[in-house]
Amino acid sequence: MEPGSAQYILKHTFGYDRFRSFQSDVIDHVVGGGDALVLMPTGGGKSVTYQIPALMRRGVGVVVSPLIALMQNQVAALDEAGVRAAFLNSSLSAAAAAMVERRLRAGDLDLVYVAPERLLTDRCLRLLDDLRRGPGLALFAIDEAHCVSQWGHDFRPEYGQLAMLRERFPEVPRIALTATADVPTRAEIADRLLVAPRIFVASFDRPNIRYRVVEKRDPREQLLRFVRDEHAGEAGIVYCLARNTVDEVAAFLAAHGVRALPYHAGMDAASRADNQRRFLADDGLVMVATIAFGMGIDKPDVRFVAHLDMPKSIEGYFQETGRAGRDGEPAEAWMAYGLADVVQQRRLIELSDADPAYKRLSGAKLDAMLGLAEAADCRRVRLLAYFGEASAPCGNCDNCLVPPELVDATEPARKLLSTIYRCEQASGFGFAASHVIDVLRGKTTEKVGKFGHARLSTFGIGAELSEAEWRLLLRQLVAEHIVEVDYDTYNVLRLTEASRAVLRGERTIELRRQAAPPARRRRAKRGAPDTGAADSPLFERLRNWRAAVAKEHGVPAYVVFHDGTLRAIAEARPSSLDALAGISGVGEKKLERYGADLLGLIDAAG
Repeated sequence: MEPGSAQYILKHTFGYDRFRSFQSDVIDHVVGGGDALVLMPTGGGKSVTYQIPALMRRGVGVVVSPLIALMQNQVAALDEAGVRAAFLNSSLSAAAAAMVERRLRAGDLDLVYVAPERLLTDRCLRLLDDLRRGPGLALFAIDEAHCVSQWGHDFRPEYGQLAMLRERFPEVPRIALTATADVPTRAEIADRLLVAPRIFVASFDRPNIRYRVVEKRDPREQLLRFVRDEHAGEAGIVYCLARNTVDEVAAFLAAHGVRALPYHAGMDAASRADNQRRFLADDGLVMVATIAFGMGIDKPDVRFVAHLDMPKSIEGYFQETGRAGRDGEPAEAWMAYGLADVVQQRRLIELSDADPAYKRLSGAKLDAMLGLAEAADCRRVRLLAYFGEASAPCGNCDNCLVPPELVDATEPARKLLSTIYRCEQASGFGFAASHVIDVLRGKTTEKVGKFGHARLSTFGIGAELSEAEWRLLLRQLVAEHIVEVDYDTYNVLRLTEASRAVLRGERTIELRRQAAPPARRRRAKRGAPDTGAADSPLFERLRNWRAAVAKEHGVPAYVVFHDGTLRAIAEARPSSLDALAGISGVGEKKLERYGADLLGLIDAAG
């Protein structure tokens, strides 16, 4: 192994024996001066593909990163590995920022992390000019590159201005990285930020994540059972659409014994930052948040991501669920989904100030998300197909584990459509779902009596089905654009042109009838490693030691060592520094810093 080579740096600096996927190919391409677009799922190892080239090429690697917390954690992790790194962002005082700039000009740093807004300032551009003339610029790495897409879910205008890097510094290679980009977004990233890039696309599959969608009945109680009964004491993220819902759900979980914190843009900056710090540093906290929380969150041991409201696109869903199980251990993506989600998301699209083309695209993305939520086949197959990747049924989603029974619901659908039509014809205006279902089931409510709908031919023709069953059917008809919800007039139901084929018997409707979910299996990951050491006294001692070291250094525990490394140490029980160096994740600097302590803990365990 030649000193200074990519393989040497991987082993001696980061402590890993082999590259994953195409990491080595990306590194070779960027070291050779080429531009690259790297699509790799969260936890797939994107950072190595620019960190190692930055260490191999002359000068400093400049990493454009959108979040202060992510920069701080990345720099802390690099410092633990013995890499000279720093960040420039608004969290630094003027004196501290000036010190970083002096270190850069002196060639005393290998990597610097910069927010896009700061990089575009005249001061920072002059600094980059000085570096080009002095120590050199090794590369530009643009993380979370999907933010450049005007059609994307995380669009940030300043990312588009990063195109100036290729004009101002044409000799410096650029690498754009993201975990989430469909084919049009990839083309936009390449066109706006790079020059003749080589595109590297890893599998989007995260086999350790179990995907699960449940019908909303009592969503907060359903969430509580999922979090408290199935993931007690584990770290997780709960996403909600509205800020007030975040506050209410966090308080609800906390009142029922779950260590839950809120996070949304309506909170003051200090409270948000403190809650994020606690989530990253402590074990077993649950963050209840809007999508303002999460991009760049690097916590590896998040065991679940729950959605209490349906995301507006598969890209958003994939990005958010991808924050679970970054360590490769079993994790779960859980979503509660109901008709109100469809109505709300479509309403947000129509009421937005976006142009018609953007609204059409948003509608198509929402339809794809609805298709995933309503799917009766493998959810992973559908999810990967959206990103252009073929796959076989996974055996690790709710539909694979308990295949839903499909029943012919054409006749009930015709009854439902007829009732919507009859109610409107009789009264001259439409009605919302609750009233239509009451008429179907033959309920003599005050409203039914007021409008004389008990005299309709469809009154009571659907008494054989429960209200929940009718709502399930209605949700599917809305998802398939057979029925529309007119939110401008109190969410009344309207028939669409597509309903004609159903009423005429020209189109059949199949409805999923979901069986009760199976008992949870805590280690249901395909190819999961033996985790017997996870319950060993030595493993717990190692975790306690790591917590103390992390507190002393002011960094999250996983920055010191990941659970996987501690588990490997507990299983192997190395008795010498040489043997300890053979454990994945133990590089030279960490061996020097912590080797004696670790061997002492192993020896004391007997």
